[in-house]
Amino acid sequence: MDIAYRRSNKMLPARDHAARICTAVASGEAAQSQLVASWSRCIGGYGLDPMRAQPPHILTAAELRNSVEEMDEILFAARAALERLHAVSQGTKACILFAGQSGILVHSSVPLSDAAELHRLGLHPGVDWNEQTEGTNGIGTCLVEKSPLLIHKEQHFYERHMSVSCAAAPIFDHVGEIAGALDVTIYGPDTDGTWPAHMVSLVAETARQIEIDYFHQKFSAARIISVAGRSSRSGAALLAVDGDDVVVGATRGARTALKLTDRQLREGICARDLFDNTPDDLSQAERSIIRRALVRSKGNVSAAANLLNISRATMKRKLAYYDLRKKS
Repeated sequence: MDIAYRRSNKMLPARDHAARICTAVASGEAAQSQLVASWSRCIGGYGLDPMRAQPPHILTAAELRNSVEEMDEILFAARAALERLHAVSQGTKACILFAGQSGILVHSSVPLSDAAELHRLGLHPGVDWNEQTEGTNGIGTCLVEKSPLLIHKEQHFYERHMSVSCAAAPIFDHVGEIAGALDVTIYGPDTDGTWPAHMVSLVAETARQIEIDYFHQKFSAARIISVAGRSSRSGAALLAVDGDDVVVGATRGARTALKLTDRQLREGICARDLFDNTPDDLSQAERSIIRRALVRSKGNVSAAANLLNISRATMKRKLAYYDLRKKS
């Protein structure tokens, strides 16, 4: 098995751990391995040394308040999804963490009995888990890779993080930009079972649900369209459409699937044009309006005419012209 992915139930001595990382980086495996690519960034890009961990960067109370305020809207949208994740993870040695786009923890849900231990491990709001600061870790590395991943024990860059396994997934905002990361950190005996690997898909699913809920929240006045068959690793493909059928918002999944750009959205694009190349037709538009009025009035011609502010006789002529017959 690849040296970068070998797992063991025994903790590696710090010197052996550092040697393993340096050997993997020197082997040139970064192009084939997401993990080795992260180790390579840590050494060559950030100038970190696995044998010389720097003290963790912890925000002041005022700085933390500002970071939390910046994430208020998405944290509000995430409440239901986080509650479901908490319910699933109960009974395990796991804590739920939410970080902003820079890697700063802004929310944590930890078992009270283990709060002191987890605080010592830096698993509390205000700690910076950016990859440039803490090396390879669940939150920081998934923010760089922009994909769900598992960093298991000795796969962490620094030896001080080798007692935990981290399943993390990025969260993208309503304009397709990375907004933060969701992480479930598993500690204690559960790190050596199958739970960490199972948790990755659960965390990724929860992150996608948060994106959906946040998108609905940001475009609450719009009609939300799910682009059938287009959801992918980029997330749910959703469009927000206004009353004139103009697209006013698109998730990262929709932007990827439909090749939408910020410029297109700024300039305006009709939802129908994304799926149908048929040019607009005034007659078809009028037919649709009349049919909707007939449906809303339960087939009552007089009521439908009143809805459109036209006479009953005019309504009957249009029904005949467009071959729209009311139900008997």
